[in-house]
Amino acid sequence: MGGIEDYIKWRGDLTFEQSAFNEVDNLVLSQIAYVDFKNIIPAAGSKEKITLRQAAHDFFDLNDEEELQKVTSFIREAPFFMRIAAESRRFGDIVLSDYADVTDDHEEKQFAAFCAELPDDTYYIAFRGTDDTIIGWKEDFNMSFIRPIPSQLEAAEYVNETIKYSRRKIRLGGHSKGGNLAIYAAVKAKPSLKRRIIAVYNNDGPGFDREMIESEEYRRMLPKIKTIVPEHSVVGMLLEHDEKYMIVKSSQTGIMQHDAMSWQVCGNRFETVKSVDRTSRMLNEALSNWINGLSHTQRSEFVETLFTIITSSGAVNLSDLSADRFNFAGSALKMYSSLDRETKIMLRRMLKSLTGEFDKARKMINNKSK
Repeated sequence: MGGIEDYIKWRGDLTFEQSAFNEVDNLVLSQIAYVDFKNIIPAAGSKEKITLRQAAHDFFDLNDEEELQKVTSFIREAPFFMRIAAESRRFGDIVLSDYADVTDDHEEKQFAAFCAELPDDTYYIAFRGTDDTIIGWKEDFNMSFIRPIPSQLEAAEYVNETIKYSRRKIRLGGHSKGGNLAIYAAVKAKPSLKRRIIAVYNNDGPGFDREMIESEEYRRMLPKIKTIVPEHSVVGMLLEHDEKYMIVKSSQTGIMQHDAMSWQVCGNRFETVKSVDRTSRMLNEALSNWINGLSHTQRSEFVETLFTIITSSGAVNLSDLSADRFNFAGSALKMYSSLDRETKIMLRRMLKSLTGEFDKARKMINNKSK
């Protein structure tokens, strides 16, 4: 048993003609979406294309490998994984096009995607999940009170404009927020495109609000949605879901199981279990109750205050915070001290209520297990 890197080493010599597209291939492409392909994959709207093998060659021509090794971001392995995939017979000749990459602090939007033409005459549209940018993480938090968020609108427009002239069947997918964007884009696709969608892969991505889940357009797309989560899923349990889960084993523990490189594979399938673990259920129960107990205004105030404190040091990326923790701690404390009394009370009350929900959820799960 191994991860998706082992999958490529074991089965990378098999073409898609020899072994059809599967759930693990979906995750491979979702992970490759974390690579910064600016000036490598032709931009959306261009008719130019490039193979994954050539894209990997160009990427490492433009980027210093030693500098890449120094990156502290949780997605630091993506370029090296991409190179392994590109060197394989299975993935090397996949044709990539229509790259989009937008980070907008004003709109609070982080979005990236590309199209992959597969040898089985289908497209796989890969949406990037949340990257290392703080604005990307803030957009995730905004999901709790904004519908739709800017990257969801961008995802729908991307699909509707990018492949409208093709007749290929379509798969969409992504990891983390990328999985959420894949579902949203599929649900909001034009009718002519919806008929061509054969699968939507949500790899441990958050859900939606109840209004979206209960909408007719979502219900119609539901049979094509394939949600995959690890045993200890946190991100993939957030907000509302109505689809069935595939629950996979991970070599990591706790919240680090969100790292899809740790998901366990056997042959061309994931190693699965019957249910998420107790801690995941506890966190899901607590977070759901906490979020549902707040008004949209309260959620907005909490997120704005939290990220005002986080960005007070001038950090743009999470890796910036990690690299200079002393400066971040000092700036955060200074910013908190400058808040007015009402805001401090609000922040403390929110955090106290969250702690209370964790305690209640833990007791409930412990009682059920007796």
